Amino acid sequence: MKNYILIFFTLFLASTSYAQEDPVLFTVDGKEVLVSEFDYIYSKTNGDTATYSRESLEEYLDLYKKFKLKVAAAREMKLHDIPALQRELAGYRRQLADSYLTDKEVTESLVKEVFDRSKTDLAINHILIAVGEKASPEDTLRRYKKGLTAMAELRATKDFPAMVKKYSDDQLSKERGGSLGYLVAPFPNGFYSLENAAYNTPTGTFKGPIRTQMGYHIIQVTERRKARGEMELAHVLLRVDPKKPNSDVMAKGRCDSLYQVINQGGDFGAIARKFSEDKATAPKDGYIGFIGINRYEKGFEDQAFALRNDGDLSKPVRSSVGYHILKRLSWKGDDPYAVAKRRLQPKIQKDARFTLAKEAMIERIKEEGDYQESPGVLDNWLNGLDASFLTFKWKPATPANPAVIAYFGQGLQRSLNDFEKFCQKNSRQRIRQAGKADPKEVGKDLYKQFTNQMCLDFEESMLESKYPDFKSLMREYEEGILLFEATKMQVWDKASQDTTGLKKFYAVNKENYKWDYRANITSVSVHSGFKRMLKKIRKVAAKKGAKAAMAKFNKGDNTIIALKTKLVEKGRDELLDKMEWEVGKVSGTKEDPKTKHILFYVIDEIIPPATKSLDESR
Repeated sequence: MKNYILIFFTLFLASTSYAQEDPVLFTVDGKEVLVSEFDYIYSKTNGDTATYSRESLEEYLDLYKKFKLKVAAAREMKLHDIPALQRELAGYRRQLADSYLTDKEVTESLVKEVFDRSKTDLAINHILIAVGEKASPEDTLRRYKKGLTAMAELRATKDFPAMVKKYSDDQLSKERGGSLGYLVAPFPNGFYSLENAAYNTPTGTFKGPIRTQMGYHIIQVTERRKARGEMELAHVLLRVDPKKPNSDVMAKGRCDSLYQVINQGGDFGAIARKFSEDKATAPKDGYIGFIGINRYEKGFEDQAFALRNDGDLSKPVRSSVGYHILKRLSWKGDDPYAVAKRRLQPKIQKDARFTLAKEAMIERIKEEGDYQESPGVLDNWLNGLDASFLTFKWKPATPANPAVIAYFGQGLQRSLNDFEKFCQKNSRQRIRQAGKADPKEVGKDLYKQFTNQMCLDFEESMLESKYPDFKSLMREYEEGILLFEATKMQVWDKASQDTTGLKKFYAVNKENYKWDYRANITSVSVHSGFKRMLKKIRKVAAKKGAKAAMAKFNKGDNTIIALKTKLVEKGRDELLDKMEWEVGKVSGTKEDPKTKHILFYVIDEIIPPATKSLDESR
């Protein structure tokens, strides 16, 4: 092994770029380890503690040299030739490749797009020229031309309300001059084109016709504002019965009185339980949950988002159902991107925009890779199909047809026989369309899927050269499984199989393997909607036990308490560490804002310190 002078390496890393040079740091068994590789693994492993000090670099360099020597030993053992390890590595590569192809190129860009857009609410007016998704081409064209006419007339007159009245098929928004209210990204599934147009159209200008699943839209963005986010609310509702005289006045008077009581220190939850006429929320202290824009009536929503601080109350708010007193519990504003990504990613992957972006990626791969199709090969094959193609009896031609059907300029190609095997593998897709579709159309659909997969295979083959991180991860994983297998064979298996040696070692060292105090406890979980009952629940649990508390408070379908038993060692749980360890004692509480549950413990049994058995120590 050849080792370069470390001081040179330290000075080299101090620069911000490797420029034109990536020196060899050391070699193991003829394999070079470059400065860039060591820098990558050092910074990744140490994270925020990667100081690049001489002491830190020397320490990690020593570890990395030993690691590389062990990997070299594993290769000498020919472990990289073991089929099971090769399959494991291939499986990992497929998973990692999929995340690079879809997550980095498609999901990541879409999530970032929605994240950026979601910071702005848009007030939108629209004109809808309705077109059914199954409309004939002739009818679709006719409706599109009507949209063009409406757009031309709008540009000439600048009178959006008049054009809404004349052209729009959306009766609900027509009554409001075409107003859709405020919208925020992501728009509902199927309306990505409308979202793109809205966020890319200057305020006050017109855009259209824009095609969605409903038809053709002409839009005008009338206002942009900072996104309101989501508000967590509780309310007290006094309903108005339009059939009863003076109902409005009486409801307003009662609501004003309750507002005064709450404003002067009255218990909001108790008043909601006793007086609110919203049967769904009253038992939960009036808890509504989180609301966003355009989910409730405008006046209700405006008053809710006007509350500036947690705990603030609104004066009585009139809605179509009655009068509300609103209480702000919390507000979700702009989440950091890392948090928002976890929330947005599952939605994006189920949205039609994901398919559109994936198709765009396929086209980009074709262009960059010089994708070509052999003239006439597909058409001749399609012309030879008959109804048997849509049955289980159909099989690829024999002898196999080696004619190249599609290829990339950089080498990857697929034959007609490859495509026929793909069609045979997808027999279910062929057979379920029997009697409903033309064999040629089914063949074309399968060919599109086949070539799309071919493009992904081509891109996957280029990942190491396109993404240095991918190459580094694959190297890490390969060396990791080699080292794991070598250590397993040379160390762990030998140790675990040496029963006599383990027993002798345990006999000499068993005082080093001890349990601290342990407690058998019952974990009591109470939904925060029943927080008012927590004091009573804890009192019963302390006096008669957790099971007695559950029997007392869980009645019928009303599950207030959930129990779970477990064994916990001292020093392993924050709540237990803060309480006196005595049988029957009840711990303090902690609330999980995500699950909306409050937790506390009851100690059922205390187990004193003891020596661990051989099996427990193993």
